Amino acid sequence: MKVSTKGRYGLRVMMELALQTGKGPVLVGNLAQAQDLPPKYLHILLGSLRAAGLVKASRGPNGGYELARDASQISALEVVETLEGRILLSEAEGNFQGTKICAAQEVWDEAAAAMAKVLGKHTLASLAERQRSFNDDPSGYSI
Repeated sequence: MKVSTKGRYGLRVMMELALQTGKGPVLVGNLAQAQDLPPKYLHILLGSLRAAGLVKASRGPNGGYELARDASQISALEVVETLEGRILLSEAEGNFQGTKICAAQEVWDEAAAAMAKVLGKHTLASLAERQRSFNDDPSGYSI
């Protein structure tokens, strides 16, 4: 399974908002520049994230976007599932041909659960802290 740009970019912009926590609302242009992402696409993603209650927007000269909840209370899983839908690696969702049990489907379900577990254990706060350490170490990996 490949997570689309919605999920990847959405997680990056949410991590950037976590990095900017305490500085007030952040303009879309600043978010786009910080993460090297297209501003028009961020407007779309932020609209979905706002509708889900993950970000709040304010208008005016000091307007922009900020997290609607504390970064430690928002998981990567919540962000990805908001933008991508529930994590499924197979369309059957544990139901093979209506009533038959399928061992292969159990493997897909287990893999999807493992992916959800990994995404669920990482909060925006932990991702922001990790990113800060990458930014402090020039030899480190950067998103």
